[in-house]
Amino acid sequence: MEEPCGAGAAAPLRGDAEEPKQGSVLFLGGNEVKSCAVVKYSSAPPQAAFARLQEKTDLKLPPANWLRESAKLGPAGTTILGNSKKSKPFSSFGMAYDFIDSVGNDVDVVSDSENIKKLLKIPYSKSHVSMAVHRIGRTLLLDELDIQELFMRSSQTGDWTWLKEFYQRLIDQKWQRKKKSKEHWYQKAILSKFLYYSINGDGAAQPVPSTSKQHQEGPVAGESDEAGRASWPAPFEMPSSLSEDPGASNQGLKNDFVRNILWTFEDIHMLVGSNMPIFGGGRYPAVSLRLRDNNKPINVLTGIDYWLDNLICNVPELVMCFHVNGIVQKYEMIKTEDIPNLENSNFSTKVIKDIAQNILSFLKSNCTKEGHTYWLFKASGSDIVKLYDLTTLCEETEDKYQNPFTMPVAILLYKVACNMMLKKNQNKKHYGTIRTLLLNCLKLLDNGRHPQIIASANYMLSELFQLDEPKKEDSADFPINGNSDESYSEEEEEMPDSDENGSYSNSSDPPDDNKAVAIIKSVGELSVPEKYKSVHRIRPSCAFPVCHGTEERCRLVLNHVLEGLKSVDSSVKKEGDLPAADPSTPIPLKYEDESTSGGPESLEKQMALFLDKMGSFQKGKHCSQSGMIPGSWQYKMKLQLILKSSRAYYVLSDAAMVLQKYGRALRYIKLALQCHDTYCCLCGSMLPEVLGFLCQCLTLCGDIQLMLAQNANNRAAYLEEYNYQTKEDQEILHSLHRESRCQVFAWATDLSTDLEYQLSVSCKCYEAAYEILLFSNLKSQNPEQHIQVLKRMGNIRNEIGVFYMNQAAAVQTERVVSKNVSTTEQQLWKKSFSCFEEGIQNFESIDDATNAALLLCNTGRLMRICAQAHCAAEGDFKREFSPEEALYYNKAIDYYLKALRSLGKRDVHPAVWDSVNWELSTTYFTMATLQQDYAPLSRKAQEQIEKEVSEAMMKSLKYCDIDTVSERQPLCQYRAATIHHRLASMYHSCLRNQVGDEHLRKQHRVLADLHYSKAVRLFQLLKDAPCELLRVQLERVAFAEFQMASQNSSAGKLKTLSGALDIMTKTKGAFQLIRKELVAETEQISKDRSPAESVSVSDSSAGLNKEEVLKLLGIFESRMSFLLLQSIKLLTSSKKKLGGSSEEEAALRTNKQVYSLLLRATANKGLSLLERCELQLSLLEQLEGSLACSEGRAAVRAELQ
Repeated sequence: MEEPCGAGAAAPLRGDAEEPKQGSVLFLGGNEVKSCAVVKYSSAPPQAAFARLQEKTDLKLPPANWLRESAKLGPAGTTILGNSKKSKPFSSFGMAYDFIDSVGNDVDVVSDSENIKKLLKIPYSKSHVSMAVHRIGRTLLLDELDIQELFMRSSQTGDWTWLKEFYQRLIDQKWQRKKKSKEHWYQKAILSKFLYYSINGDGAAQPVPSTSKQHQEGPVAGESDEAGRASWPAPFEMPSSLSEDPGASNQGLKNDFVRNILWTFEDIHMLVGSNMPIFGGGRYPAVSLRLRDNNKPINVLTGIDYWLDNLICNVPELVMCFHVNGIVQKYEMIKTEDIPNLENSNFSTKVIKDIAQNILSFLKSNCTKEGHTYWLFKASGSDIVKLYDLTTLCEETEDKYQNPFTMPVAILLYKVACNMMLKKNQNKKHYGTIRTLLLNCLKLLDNGRHPQIIASANYMLSELFQLDEPKKEDSADFPINGNSDESYSEEEEEMPDSDENGSYSNSSDPPDDNKAVAIIKSVGELSVPEKYKSVHRIRPSCAFPVCHGTEERCRLVLNHVLEGLKSVDSSVKKEGDLPAADPSTPIPLKYEDESTSGGPESLEKQMALFLDKMGSFQKGKHCSQSGMIPGSWQYKMKLQLILKSSRAYYVLSDAAMVLQKYGRALRYIKLALQCHDTYCCLCGSMLPEVLGFLCQCLTLCGDIQLMLAQNANNRAAYLEEYNYQTKEDQEILHSLHRESRCQVFAWATDLSTDLEYQLSVSCKCYEAAYEILLFSNLKSQNPEQHIQVLKRMGNIRNEIGVFYMNQAAAVQTERVVSKNVSTTEQQLWKKSFSCFEEGIQNFESIDDATNAALLLCNTGRLMRICAQAHCAAEGDFKREFSPEEALYYNKAIDYYLKALRSLGKRDVHPAVWDSVNWELSTTYFTMATLQQDYAPLSRKAQEQIEKEVSEAMMKSLKYCDIDTVSERQPLCQYRAATIHHRLASMYHSCLRNQVGDEHLRKQHRVLADLHYSKAVRLFQLLKDAPCELLRVQLERVAFAEFQMASQNSSAGKLKTLSGALDIMTKTKGAFQLIRKELVAETEQISKDRSPAESVSVSDSSAGLNKEEVLKLLGIFESRMSFLLLQSIKLLTSSKKKLGGSSEEEAALRTNKQVYSLLLRATANKGLSLLERCELQLSLLEQLEGSLACSEGRAAVRAELQ
């Protein structure tokens, strides 16, 4: 006989996944069947020596190496050659634990190869089928469910009695254990001896004396019923720690297959365990050995068995050894693709493919509830296959742990979820899957028995909710309603198949089968292509829950954290030593008001104690009141849960801040800091990220205290929000109080009614955050956080500085006139100045020029308040501008100039630049005005004062921007007009009082005229300053009168008078504005008041001072009357002497007419203010026309000459 030829098999590895190989595509019987096998793990050596036995070798005699370890096969030798084909009850779980990446996602089925073969042979076999089916994601786990074994156990332990009763009632009324035949053990024994002979290095049989005949007839060692029964775990035995897994092997959860193979059969992906011996060597690198009785032909079941084994292990050839009564006869080599065509064993590979697809569809469509144990059962000789939900049946009993699959399923759900969580590239769309896995895991667990898994699962559930994600929920990579193949519902209902021929609804089943989930009425249906289609649909409920707000998301996190804390606390020993706490009793929240608050002084002491404690944390000091052992799982888990709750409360507080619910925000940040306090008490060393988070909490607490201080009007509402507490928060606090008093941060989180205290607390929070950043070296690691803390420190010091500055201004206002500056004021100045100075340093340290400029500006304002305080101390009686006022105003100017230097140029921050310029202009203007109004003549000469006033006014003009269009432009224009008016008045006054130096007088005259002109031009731009414009024009008229008084010639006087009258006519614009205001006021009064009510003439409107108007109107009338009279006199005199021209005669007539009307109007005391204004307007129009004609004729005459 020729030596059989072999094809290359996949090289197995030890302990590691093999590189994926391209699977073979086999063409069998004219039908194409796609099969790809990749060895993921192998404990066998790359090649096992294959020795052909000589003919007539007696296989009844055991070889010398029988059941011994083989150096050529390694430790797996006894497993390969001597193991029973009986599948262990938890074999799929062992594989799933080892290849957790494949479970729930990539693989459809995980099972022993024997179970796969048994399922695919259902239509051909009359044997019974009993398998447990579990669903994990899209993966089904199949395990042998030996009913006989279970019932044997039940009779000894009392377990599974409910299933035994159900089985006897519905399926087999008289159950009786079936014993295996003597022939069965005989065949197993000679197969084992044959395989051991085949690895004998000499290639010849080496029998030993037949002193142990029991081996020939009895079962092979390790295959007794007791051994099989021992593989079932006790229902309540489970390792306490998942990280310590040595107990798994004792629980039957070990993956003890020689090789694990990822087998793709058509479109079905399976993770299969196999112990099939594979031999090689020489021309046969990979073959499978089979022993057959030459007197018994190969049947279809055997052929399918051989074919599937070779496909699963990717073995291209089969070597069959024939024997007669244990005596070797011959060998025959058969290619794998030829097996379906063997005589008496002919079968269609296409049908096998259809059977596989139909069974998978049937199981996936009906095994929909994760965590449930399903039972696929076909009685011996029956054509009906039934599927039961054992978990639902078990729930009818008292204890769900009667089901021994409960714990393995729960642990696998947990491990799959853990694996998905740990993937770095995990997409958020899988979070719905992870959540469902964990929730189903928790349903199977009991808190008293498995607190660690429950705590860990709840922690992972809380981790699914990203607390730091953007506010926008519908991000592209996180579809809130999107469903994926990995998402499924644990509460899914059955959905009938739309295929009328493939329906397996049990609506027409007999009454005794009403507990079956689904039924295959005839195994023959499995051979029909696509008879059963998977109707498993993805339901929206499987998607990750949509949180409609930050609070809802955080509340879900806290709910899971609380459940985790309960599990941890229930497992900690020495609970009896702790004081009893009633979860229904609220933890009192400390409330402080100004009567009990110690103020900033006590705050300093609390702050020092806090920093000292933080230092002790850094040195590794920790203590737990509950007696938890550092390093234990309870200790580690509680730390993580507490930190998670702290983050959740922080996010809640931040969200409440956005909503301006500052009382609620303070309550949440208090809870966050209490969680952090407990964390600090437990933790031996603080991680940098934890310290960074503590800085964030303290920073937010400082923000909240600041907002509470700025919104004191709503204090009652904030207090109500602060004192409210949910039951969930109370229970979390009780868990925290088991470890700590939670008072380290009490100084930062009390709600006070004292404004100064709140501002001080806010400042101390920022300072504490800054100190932590410094001593933990986080400044360089997180520079952005360092900058933010310093910004807030600068801001709060500005706020406190402004607070003290306003207090000083209030004290100054209440002070009795002429009383000296009090010590209280001086203390407030010092506090305010110190805060401003520290704030400026904070901003300058981070190169924040804008904010530094604002604080310098506020310091300048403080200096002005100091100057005003000294001004008030002098009193108004005979007071002069004091040196103290000058000193503080000059200091204010220095700070404003520093602010401008800090900014550098307007482009840095235009608004701040303009503000500083305005304040600087105001300071110069105020100082100049005070010097002008309260001239220090006792200390300085008049000329010196005038010079200083002029310089200050011009500097004020320099920083008063009248050209840039802005909201402040009208103010700047009014200020500039006022400055020009004051300067003009000053030069006018100097001209009146000065005697002698004609050059200086001329200079003053020019300057006065210049500034009057500029003041008029600026006031004319404004539409809301008619009185000021009228006053300036009247002063110009007075200035002209003063000049006329020094003139001697009639022509000169007449010219000056003409100019003065021209100025009077230019007041028409001011009178028009006044009339407009008066008309608008009259119309408003007529609307708002009844005719019976009288209105006083002196009633003032919001935009017009009527008393001022009356006063100015009286002056205007008198000056107009005087100018007209003088003009009439001079014109009459000129006419008599020289015989006046026609222009002069016309001017004389107009002046007489206007003068006459003016005298009559002045004599009529019954005219209203509005009527008087209208009369003046009409007179000015007449006068203006006459002057215009005169000027026109004069111009013509000048041209003719």
